[in-house]
Amino acid sequence: MSHMITHLHWSLIAVEHGMLVLAGLLVYLTSTRLTRQHRHPSAALAWVLVITLLPYLGIPLYLLFGVRKVPRASGRPRGATARPPGTAAHWALELGEALALPAPARNHAVTFQADGQAALKHLMQLVEQARHSIDICTFVLGHDPVAADLSAALGRASGRGVKVRMLLDDVGSWATPRSMRQALRRNGVDLQLFMPVLRNIRRGRVNLRNHRKLVIVDSQHVWSGGRNLASEYFVTQGATPVWTDISFVVSGPLARQAQDLYQQDWQVASGEIGFVDAAIAAPPAPTSGALLQWIPSGPDHADDTLYALLLAAAYRAEQRILLVSPYFVPDDALLTAWCMACRRGVKLTLVIPARSNHRLADVARSPALRALIAAGADVRLYPRMLHAKAIIVDESVAWCGSANLDSRSLFLNFELNTAFYDANAINWLSGWAQQLADESEPAPRQAPSAARELFEGLVRIVGFQL
Repeated sequence: MSHMITHLHWSLIAVEHGMLVLAGLLVYLTSTRLTRQHRHPSAALAWVLVITLLPYLGIPLYLLFGVRKVPRASGRPRGATARPPGTAAHWALELGEALALPAPARNHAVTFQADGQAALKHLMQLVEQARHSIDICTFVLGHDPVAADLSAALGRASGRGVKVRMLLDDVGSWATPRSMRQALRRNGVDLQLFMPVLRNIRRGRVNLRNHRKLVIVDSQHVWSGGRNLASEYFVTQGATPVWTDISFVVSGPLARQAQDLYQQDWQVASGEIGFVDAAIAAPPAPTSGALLQWIPSGPDHADDTLYALLLAAAYRAEQRILLVSPYFVPDDALLTAWCMACRRGVKLTLVIPARSNHRLADVARSPALRALIAAGADVRLYPRMLHAKAIIVDESVAWCGSANLDSRSLFLNFELNTAFYDANAINWLSGWAQQLADESEPAPRQAPSAARELFEGLVRIVGFQL
């Protein structure tokens, strides 16, 4: 009798477990289909395995971290991104129209900053010269002299009547002390945390982070690129060299569009509105000057905009593709497209740091690097920490901004890149990227051991979420 009771007990447990697994898989399937959650195959496999094998852990984790796209408050507008009159046809501009990206616009001036100290000086000058408004979005606000000097300058600006707002990612700014945030607020800075972790646990948006970098001054000038607001991005600290990075300042209509993009993020962070996927119309623009276009991407867009452009570029490229990124963990489709470009004669050069600040990312990149090298790509390892992000395709288009060449940036984060169609800007970025390649060593051709290959595979399974 006791044997039968024990058998029945375990049978009921098995049934309950099976029902829980089935419910978890139905939640996964339903949420994925209803919100059109495109996932890397390794990410999809990882979620299915965790939910199936460890449902009591996997289901809560999925509800907390598994959401990739968020509902939009309105339908997606089309046809609102027409090119300026007289602009030549270009495949990237045409694809941008189809993706409802902000309209391209000609701007008065573009200044690139490869030197950290020059970038910091230019940024501080913009803040000191502000007369009406300063809007800042950053992933990291350091607890160091650079952040302290900038905070003091923002306080002075507020004191002379400038409206100062700062949007700070809650996860990226985990090391920013509460006292620093309080000091900013006391000095008149309106500070908002983007997606506070505790507030978003039940909404499943903990894993969606704002990685955009913007400083907009008086709606006339915009400072952007890959730099966060911390010392390592600008100056050498003791024996630690400054990270190699890039930023730029644009004066013209792009700043007005940046203001509109920032306002959307600000309203989402403050809870004033839900997520929207609205096109940003171009303000009146000069008839001459550099043609630029914002490429926002992230959970608030129905399409994976930058990913779509990179995939199209891999098949459109005719002579060269230059890639610069601190991390390199693309999905299989994008990696295959780049390998195919190499095999049909396109010169592909990838520059990455020999050792980045994220060791797991360095492990996860290895299979992709081996595939590119086997296809004929020139993979270069930069001797210091390289945090810059840029893509140059032929002589026709270049992208530069906040997005890394990994699945987190391409599919999860709120990111912001700028497309450059002007020959002078493309030539400058090409020369800068080639100089980085010349300062780097060729990546070695090494066959991994079986243990190493297994470890790399395990890291890649979770790498999509890291």
